[in-house]
Amino acid sequence: MCNLCLAGNTLTKAVVPPSRRAVLGAMGAFSLLGLSAMSGISHAKSPPKPANVLSPDQAIQRLLEGNKRYTSGKTEVRKFSVTRAALVGGQNPYACVLSCADSRVSPELCFDEERGDLFVTRVAGNYVTPDILASLEYGVAALHSPVILVLGHTSCGAVSATVNALEKQAEFPGHIQSIVTALMPAVRAAAAEPHEGSLAQAATIVNIKQNVQRLQEATPVLSKAVQAQKLKVLGGLYHLETGRVEIVA
Repeated sequence: MCNLCLAGNTLTKAVVPPSRRAVLGAMGAFSLLGLSAMSGISHAKSPPKPANVLSPDQAIQRLLEGNKRYTSGKTEVRKFSVTRAALVGGQNPYACVLSCADSRVSPELCFDEERGDLFVTRVAGNYVTPDILASLEYGVAALHSPVILVLGHTSCGAVSATVNALEKQAEFPGHIQSIVTALMPAVRAAAAEPHEGSLAQAATIVNIKQNVQRLQEATPVLSKAVQAQKLKVLGGLYHLETGRVEIVA
């Protein structure tokens, strides 16, 4: 009931200003509305792809089943014209992927998915940058994706270059050195522990695990979604030899 009504429909009492909590609540509501507008999804309508509305566990299972089809050579036939009209007005991908930029790794292919299913961010070395984090926050907060997968791969050139920088003091031109700097903590951590196989192989897995943890703990958006059990963050290793994605974190 408004303040004027409480005053007996008179103006004899001063209007009480809204509380700080009410103001913050309104700001939050406007923020959510803004994210919804950015996503292109109207809450009054069904999502563009209803089959993509999944729980975190269901989304993970779908990723694994798609990869199994991919490795067995039994991928589904895609007719992109069927979903084109539905995706014009918005998107609701069921999973976000932080992938290496390597041309041999294509998330939509290795999980046997099509447009509108995966929200993919890519950078050589599959590590979290401010822009990558912001994009993934958008995927979770605005697009309501229940899963983030950090996807590394075998024989990663970015990791191998970082190993060379550690062992041989190799330096790289231009901005390539910034990738080496970002991956060096994972390489150093792998070198400090006993490991099977090459240092590059061990560092690839450590890098995946470190970035899974960064995303799980990233405030304010992702950590809150993880705590509310609305989001799961996991790490996968794509094997170039077979195409199989192994869950490692």
